[in-house]
Amino acid sequence: MADRLAQLDHAHLWHPFTPMRQWRETAPLIIEYGDGPYLFDTDGNRYIDGVSSLWCNVHGHRVAEIDAAIRGQLDKIAHSTLLGQASPPSIELAARLCKIAPQGLNKVFYSDAGATAVEVAFKMAVGYWHHRGRPDKNRFIGLEGAYHGDTTGSMSVGYSDLFHRPFAAMVFPTFFAPVGEPGALAALESLLIEHADHVAAVVVEPIMQGAAGMIPQPPGYLRAIADLAGKHDTLLIADEVATGFGRTGKMFACEHENVAPDIMCLAKGITGGYLPLAATLTTDVIESAFCGEIAERRTLYHGHTYTGNALACAAALASLDLFEKNNLLDHINRSAAIIAERLKLLPGAGVRQRGIMVGIELPEATTESAAALCLAMRPKGLIVRNLGNTLILMPIPAMPHEVLTEMLDIVTDTLTSAN
Repeated sequence: MADRLAQLDHAHLWHPFTPMRQWRETAPLIIEYGDGPYLFDTDGNRYIDGVSSLWCNVHGHRVAEIDAAIRGQLDKIAHSTLLGQASPPSIELAARLCKIAPQGLNKVFYSDAGATAVEVAFKMAVGYWHHRGRPDKNRFIGLEGAYHGDTTGSMSVGYSDLFHRPFAAMVFPTFFAPVGEPGALAALESLLIEHADHVAAVVVEPIMQGAAGMIPQPPGYLRAIADLAGKHDTLLIADEVATGFGRTGKMFACEHENVAPDIMCLAKGITGGYLPLAATLTTDVIESAFCGEIAERRTLYHGHTYTGNALACAAALASLDLFEKNNLLDHINRSAAIIAERLKLLPGAGVRQRGIMVGIELPEATTESAAALCLAMRPKGLIVRNLGNTLILMPIPAMPHEVLTEMLDIVTDTLTSAN
């Protein structure tokens, strides 16, 4: 079966973020099933899921409670539209999200991926100012090195030359502020002062910029951005797609600095890594700008076919139950301490960590050699990925500590042997 699947894969499947010529020159890794923190390929080999299946799995694979919630919803209905109607799981989940979100985020708009959650946020921000009689406030300030997805709007505010250069003609103009360096906040304020009449929102990945290579922001930086945005009558959009649902040690990264954004984007871990779902949360004030008489045309004319999918919402509700049942945030913080203690022994590597989000910069490595190190860990039973010369570790939040220790042993042994 594995040979047949490999042939079909090479003949027909175009993989994301994958150099396809090189991919077709090797036998593909085909994951057939999962169990807890492990993935199993079609040859029966077992691997620790060291990237949380692209940063989205929270409780592990084949979790009984989430499986049961999805099966229970299947006995009712798999999907119905939210255009002009509602569904119990989508209503219940919206209420749960608002209960745990930063104060003031009382409205939920569903979509299906991180990039679409961000696109919704952009429309909310621009539409809000438009309906308030300020249509010229339609530009954004992003942070250098940011990544918000690969749709047109998200590329525009999180431009990556590596990822997006061929599509530069598609993006809209954005102002970019530096991160972390001396004078960064002064540079941001200068942009806000100069362009306040045109900036709809500042967009930030709070606390940790993930796809930039796990770049942590200095303490107080997020709080300062929020204060500057408020001072200059500009909205704050927090993209918590990667940082949300416990990855930094809090349910949402904004909580580290007591920041309540005007708009917050969620995806990835929202369903525990089971099904595609995203949510854009905002305030009553912003949502009310889109309310009025039909003739006023204030409605947010935006949506997706699978918005608020019932199966995904049922999975998300079960996932939130498990956060409480298993006291998962405490487990995550203990995991973070284990990671920090183990990785401080790595020679010649720059470790960047917030919670269980980790980047290990390998100064002497190239993108190709870092990728080769990741591949060298496969026969040892670990799947990890690199971003440039940075090795990314994103363990499943609920990963048992003995498995986490095994994962760290493989990483440190491989990197030490390579030096």
